[in-house]
Amino acid sequence: MYRTLFCNDICDKHIGQTVQLAGWVDVVRDHGGVIFVDLRDYTGVTQVVIHNEELLKNVNRETVISVSGIVEKRDPETVNTKIDTGYVELVADSLQVLGKSQNMLPFDVRESRKSKDELRLKYRYLDLRNPKNHDNLVMRSKIIRHLRNKMEAKDFLDMQTPILTASSPEGARDFLVPSRKHPGKFYALPQAPQQFKQLLMGSGFDRYFQVAPCFRDEDARADRSPGEFYQLDFEMAFATQEEVLDVCEDVIYDTFTTFSDKKVTPKPFRRITYADAMMYYGSDKPDLRNPLIICDLTDFFMGVNFPAFKGRPVRGIVADCSGKSNKFFENSLKFATSDAVGLGGLGYITLKDNVFLGPIAKFLSEEQKEEIKTLTNVKEGETLFFICDDKKNDTEKKAGMIREWLAKKDQLDLIRDDAFEFCFVVDFPMYEVDEETGEMIFTHNPFSMPQGGMDSLLNKEPTEILAYQYDLVCNGIELASGAVRNHDIDIMKKAFEIAGYDEAELKKRFNALYTAFQYGAPPHAGMAPGIDRMVMLLTDEEKILDVIAFPLNGNAQDLLLGAPGDVTNQQLEDVHLLGNGSALAQRSASAGGSAKQSQGKRSTFSNAQQLNQLSLTEEEETIMQGIFTAMSESEKKLEGCDTENVEEMVHVMPMTNILREDVRKQNFSRESLLEGAPERSDDSWQVPRLVK
Repeated sequence: MYRTLFCNDICDKHIGQTVQLAGWVDVVRDHGGVIFVDLRDYTGVTQVVIHNEELLKNVNRETVISVSGIVEKRDPETVNTKIDTGYVELVADSLQVLGKSQNMLPFDVRESRKSKDELRLKYRYLDLRNPKNHDNLVMRSKIIRHLRNKMEAKDFLDMQTPILTASSPEGARDFLVPSRKHPGKFYALPQAPQQFKQLLMGSGFDRYFQVAPCFRDEDARADRSPGEFYQLDFEMAFATQEEVLDVCEDVIYDTFTTFSDKKVTPKPFRRITYADAMMYYGSDKPDLRNPLIICDLTDFFMGVNFPAFKGRPVRGIVADCSGKSNKFFENSLKFATSDAVGLGGLGYITLKDNVFLGPIAKFLSEEQKEEIKTLTNVKEGETLFFICDDKKNDTEKKAGMIREWLAKKDQLDLIRDDAFEFCFVVDFPMYEVDEETGEMIFTHNPFSMPQGGMDSLLNKEPTEILAYQYDLVCNGIELASGAVRNHDIDIMKKAFEIAGYDEAELKKRFNALYTAFQYGAPPHAGMAPGIDRMVMLLTDEEKILDVIAFPLNGNAQDLLLGAPGDVTNQQLEDVHLLGNGSALAQRSASAGGSAKQSQGKRSTFSNAQQLNQLSLTEEEETIMQGIFTAMSESEKKLEGCDTENVEEMVHVMPMTNILREDVRKQNFSRESLLEGAPERSDDSWQVPRLVK
């Protein structure tokens, strides 16, 4: 036996008893003749008193030991009220080393959160011994258990869906898994269990949920881990939007009130339309702790002789900036004109002694000054900021950025940190115009039911159609997303047709749903709160890596295990990815000059990036593709040049090596040099490992 009690269990009732503890050596303090050791396990810390220093021979910090002895009451002057066991101590009579530790640690475990993230992730097993990190994961476990219990109490079935599935267009890049048994074919890791949960509803199950892993090849953010995340995925048959929101609201409210002492928005949560969220908050995930509200001044400035605003969308924000220096206003202008926002400027007027001060004030008549007071409710000492851009959407988003900046702690300090403010954002637009292509695209989930059904699809402008789509937002963070699903095959075909998908394409990409919905599918709806973000909020963490046991770093690398990493040629051959005879090479060769070949070239170029540890943006990739194309064209031109039968333009004086006779030899041809390269296409070569 290694222990009879956990470290945090010993207390006054154990005084005089012999007990055995096991754990990690946290701190060693030598007081000359008496050595104190703080012993740590997952429950807490106990002070161990050692009189025989031989017991600690070759024992360093983080060494795992088992120690036995008698529990004694501490002297009053040595009581430590900061720990639960601070009134007692264990006087050791024997000690056994269970796991040795190196003397030099990469960082102090108790101070590991001050180390760089890269170092913490490389030695994650040490980092997780930090009490705060440890507590975060314990909290995560308790939260997930609570969520499961809540869902099961509501008669939801905990069901699992496949991890190896088909690639489908769901808004992010897929992680692909090559098939060994089917050359040239790929599985995809699920971005979400979207189609499977809908198929479960079509299979006759009434309520489904799971703690679902989701995989998306996206860049990291403070609140988004690259690669993998978890969500409380649930779906309900014969359910309306409000019924889904009621379930989500009850589960989330109960979870946040159980695991936090902060004030939580009382039920029912506010329902804010997407249009109002963008108008009044400049974001579809508004932080309601921020009291600043945006107002629309477009119509007002139609009657003002100020060319910069006339005929363009204008928004206003009233904020109490009294006492702020000129530096504050200079910084506000600097932020507004930064690349992050992109405004041409930031106008403002301040009401002081009932007189508007500021450059724009001179363009307003007395009547207009009174009118703008009424419109904005600006009061004495307050400042009215003006945000204007060419497009309505851009103006709204940029006004939202200014609103967030003004409320920051180092500016006006308006954000309360003692509350969780929830709301549902509803009535998202079904479609939007892609700014790059001009084509109509889905704005949210393509499987959503349009409000108004087929009538809306037939008789409304696509950009005017709203969908039964909804988000749960907390403190400016999108915590959940969901929709009433489109279960009617005719409505689905028309909805996808508007977005540019004909029936054949719909059937090809979503064949399972397309077929299943022709055999009687019930109305159904669902949602998926993000567990990682939920835990992040409840633990007061700013970085999502602090609530995940083994996260990837910001560059999507597992520094602990070394992923992504090299694999053997045999492994590549097993899945038909190596050599000119590979399934991919054959598919590329058979594609001819079609669009598929062009896509294949892009894939080859992406493979080259991965093999050489490169990460290019889409813009950089386009530039590199252009360089490769230009190189290829130049090569063809050079191959057509007659370099033999031309008049010499430069004459070089011959040189002779008098020490030896030099014979010029070309031992290798261009083709023989490249024959070791496993794969080659028109625009790139996979460089042999040795050359790389």
